[in-house]
Amino acid sequence: MATVRRTSCNLCEAICGVLVTVEDGHVTDIRGDEADPLSRGHICPKAVALRDLQEDPDRLTTPVRRTADGWEELGWDEAYELVAARLTEIQQKHGKNSVGVYLGNPNVHSLGAMTHMPTVVRQLRTRNRFSATSVDQLPHMLASHLLYGHQLMVPVADIDRTSYLLMLGANPLASNGSMMTAPGFGRRLKEVQKRGGRVVVIDPRRSETAAVADEHHFVRPATDAAFLLALIHQVIADGHARPAQYVDGLEAVTEATREWTPERAAPVTGIDADTIRRIAREFAGADKAACYGRVGVSTQQFGAVCQWAVQVLNIITGNLDRPGGTMIPRPAVDTLRGIGRGHIGVWKSRVRGLPEFGGELPASVMAEEILTPGEGQIRAMVTIAGNPVLSTPNGRKLDEALGTLDFMVCVDPYINETTRHADVILPPTPPLERDHYDLAFHQLAVRNTARWNDAVLPRPPEARHDWEIFRGLGLALLRRTPRSRHKVIASARLRLSPKRVVDLGLRIGPYRLSVGKLRKSPGGIDLGPLQPALPGALRNKSKRIDLAQRMILDDLPRLSAFLLAGRNGLVLIGRRHLRSNNSWMHNSARLVKGKPRHQLLMNPDDLLSRDLVDGQLVCVSSAAGSVDVEVAASNDMMPGVVSLPHGFGHGRPGARLTIANQVAGASANDVTDADLTDTLAGTAALNGVPVKVTAAAAIG
Repeated sequence: MATVRRTSCNLCEAICGVLVTVEDGHVTDIRGDEADPLSRGHICPKAVALRDLQEDPDRLTTPVRRTADGWEELGWDEAYELVAARLTEIQQKHGKNSVGVYLGNPNVHSLGAMTHMPTVVRQLRTRNRFSATSVDQLPHMLASHLLYGHQLMVPVADIDRTSYLLMLGANPLASNGSMMTAPGFGRRLKEVQKRGGRVVVIDPRRSETAAVADEHHFVRPATDAAFLLALIHQVIADGHARPAQYVDGLEAVTEATREWTPERAAPVTGIDADTIRRIAREFAGADKAACYGRVGVSTQQFGAVCQWAVQVLNIITGNLDRPGGTMIPRPAVDTLRGIGRGHIGVWKSRVRGLPEFGGELPASVMAEEILTPGEGQIRAMVTIAGNPVLSTPNGRKLDEALGTLDFMVCVDPYINETTRHADVILPPTPPLERDHYDLAFHQLAVRNTARWNDAVLPRPPEARHDWEIFRGLGLALLRRTPRSRHKVIASARLRLSPKRVVDLGLRIGPYRLSVGKLRKSPGGIDLGPLQPALPGALRNKSKRIDLAQRMILDDLPRLSAFLLAGRNGLVLIGRRHLRSNNSWMHNSARLVKGKPRHQLLMNPDDLLSRDLVDGQLVCVSSAAGSVDVEVAASNDMMPGVVSLPHGFGHGRPGARLTIANQVAGASANDVTDADLTDTLAGTAALNGVPVKVTAAAAIG
């Protein structure tokens, strides 16, 4: 007999509500849930692939350890004790920092990881902590920390009410938002246009979003900061700056941007001065406007300046905390209460001296911290839901480094390009077997909603949820430490279930809800549109916003020098696809079928000038290395810019991904340079990488 269960797809930030049909214990259909107040029936192809994750024969269900004869299954308790013993032994011999930790993106999509994983990481007491944050959204968090007093107080575009949406380095038709949870973004964008609004996109590629916008302008990669500073300059010069009374520092910003005129920005950005001036005046003159910058302006050498400038533009035009502008969501569980406000530079990486942010060092330094001898050298790694060999800079060097470790443990359901180096792999249950409440992305949603999801399918007896894995591993580590107050608190936290944690959060939250109340409305509860909340919601003591952040303003001379030096030749940017999710959704046949999406996109004129042709195998080389990949001519690319998608490059020896290993394509991170970072925040510069493109050498 078939039954229909309500849940949500937690594979990406859109958190779309879905209806899952189950018959005889198997999923037979997945479709959008019209009752979900946030997604309103929208889903993308990834949601349908939840079934593939559930049924994937490559997915591990029990722990495995490496032996001389290959992978061998072992029991859960044995696995916990083995891992705890080896990590403790290495730290006792080489110091706390001899263990490194890398946290991948899927952790923030899992309730159990969010509630229980931090306790285990804190037990390790290592400063060598890394995550996908520094190859993604770190500049957003830094700007929020500096301006609003908390790293995760990120204003989102109130897209459902705005009349002018300016987007830089963002492709929400592929991402459904990202740092702005907006499922069904395409429909929402059309609604902006239907009510007479305007959508303007600034991007080196005519992306899927740019193609349907009212206006698109090519911009030279890594020059977005000059464009944004010119907008700020023009708004102030026109006398249109009108920040709220609780905003300070306008005079300092005025002085800092005095020389950043549209005429100065035009030759370096590729956008003419008249267009920059017009956009500034349109934005300032709109009744409701929002500027949104995403991964393209974050993962570059001036990502911190860019994200600060995005916020400043919204603030000085009076659009912060304004319906239709940018606003602070008010989720049912106040996630900010349980997460630190953030800090930067309390310590620095051992080899290169890059700053930590929020207790994490930049992922760009992982390989050198493993390979460089000396006190504090990483000798063991813990990776949780991550594949940094494909998703962080200079993947080949990190691949080499992981092979030198004394011990490695991974919490992951697959033997992939990273986990193939592990000594032990602890696999968690797949999404449909887990309860879920989204702690992270309600904090970034364009509408306040709440939804509890019971597991759609029961977990097999031999399987463990991720929170159970962290509980077992955490308790095994605690048994090896002296009794203390910290040990008692950690033990209590590990023994709480995620459901209990969420229930407590809901009860003390702003709407006084509970898991029980949410379960009575399985399609979700609508808590209404975003509401003004400032200055009261600010997390700093002064309850004021200071625009004149010295660390940002002091970085402008570096930007000037970079632009003055100029660059000739090609630069590389990334690319996101609706059917991909970083590096880990290519083992679904339904997602990888159809037209290939792995090619290097290149403007036809750039091909012609290099005697290359569409469809040819080319070599893309940089300071970090080279890859061979098929090139595709595309007028959607700005001349001088090439694009290689993120997350490809499967098929490495030992990876057990039957379908992904057959997918064509090279890893963009085999040519991104770990030495190329935003020195202010340590963010990896994955966009704007200087490259050469030549004909690939003939084989044989």
